[in-house]
Amino acid sequence: MTRPDLRRFAPAAARNRDPILDALRAHLPPTGRVLEVASGSGEHAIHFAAALPGLMFQPSDPDADARASIDAWVADRGLPNILPALAIDAAATPWPITGADAVVCINMIHIAPWSATEGLLRGAAATLTPGAPLLLYGPYRRGGAHTAPSNADFDADLRARNPDWGVRDLEDVATLAAGHGFGPAMVTEMPANNLIVVFRRT
Repeated sequence: MTRPDLRRFAPAAARNRDPILDALRAHLPPTGRVLEVASGSGEHAIHFAAALPGLMFQPSDPDADARASIDAWVADRGLPNILPALAIDAAATPWPITGADAVVCINMIHIAPWSATEGLLRGAAATLTPGAPLLLYGPYRRGGAHTAPSNADFDADLRARNPDWGVRDLEDVATLAAGHGFGPAMVTEMPANNLIVVFRRT
């Protein structure tokens, strides 16, 4: 009997994984453990693990079907440097992990309530070693304004779907990060009007 294929496929992940990987290379350590929060389908995690064999990747997601997809991708690729997915809800701390040398979170902050961002910063602060990076990817407003008309349209669509969602102000995220012991934001502009935002644990 053929076993069902539990892998999920996210078109956006296929489009943005290489630009994100290029940006991450500048900030990730050469060795250590990288926790990915809200891994979704798992396609980013397996792509990064294949390209960065010196790092051990720990994917996670609060959704059981997403974790099944992640683990199915890992089994399909047979990569030795990626661990079984953990059940982590960014908003619910403490997280079931003792430490990490980097935390990565891609396209979560705008598709989640603000409490998830608060939990992400709180959890990352408790998990990361001093000097370690928290790397965020997604769209942001800057100075209270959208960076492109397409982001404004996307924000309106998100808020229509769920009033607790929406493109966040980068300054609000940076203020929250500072309150949890992170340094100032290092920002890299990415394709499709997205940003890589890096905070380092002080």
